Amino acid sequence: MEKDPTASVVEEPGTRSRGRGRRPADEVRGDVLRTVGDVLLSEGMADLTFERAARLSGVSKTTLYKWWPSRGALALDGYFHAVQPTLAFPDTGDIRADLLEQLHAFVRLMTTTPAGRVLAELIGESQTDKDLAVAYRSLYSSGRRGLAAERLRRAQERGQIRDDVDVRVVIDQLWGAVYHRLLIPDEPITDSFVDALVRNLLGGIAQR
Repeated sequence: MEKDPTASVVEEPGTRSRGRGRRPADEVRGDVLRTVGDVLLSEGMADLTFERAARLSGVSKTTLYKWWPSRGALALDGYFHAVQPTLAFPDTGDIRADLLEQLHAFVRLMTTTPAGRVLAELIGESQTDKDLAVAYRSLYSSGRRGLAAERLRRAQERGQIRDDVDVRVVIDQLWGAVYHRLLIPDEPITDSFVDALVRNLLGGIAQR
């Protein structure tokens, strides 16, 4: 089969070179993201550098800088790649069960792996890294909010949530509460905390 001369390829001079020296850019990028994600979820962010990411993934630093303008932007992309399957939003038709499943998965990731610390570090670093701040909003924050909003709107269409409810505020109430405890750890993030969040929100707290 004749090779497509227009296919995007990059040089890969590092440890993962496969002899021919050139692979499709999407494949190489995927290797970098897997490598960075593995480092973050096993060790945290402190020792992540462009030099180390290049060495472990077998990709030149020049290529890394072409794709990611800062260490924070690289870390965020790798982090998102690593956690995306865990944070997928289920749709069983039962909005209460699905909210609980997604929030519990989120909490497990935040509390039983370095992911929580890494996310806090990324949020902190985004205050001084403009490229990371932009990437955080476009890749992680907006994407995650979009998935949750889509699921909640389907629940509205099924009559499980009132039509007048602003699902964006619901997202802030649920996930915002978890982020608050993650960033200001005065209180623990526990399964019972998640259960109470969903119960209070769906059941209401006013006397009837």
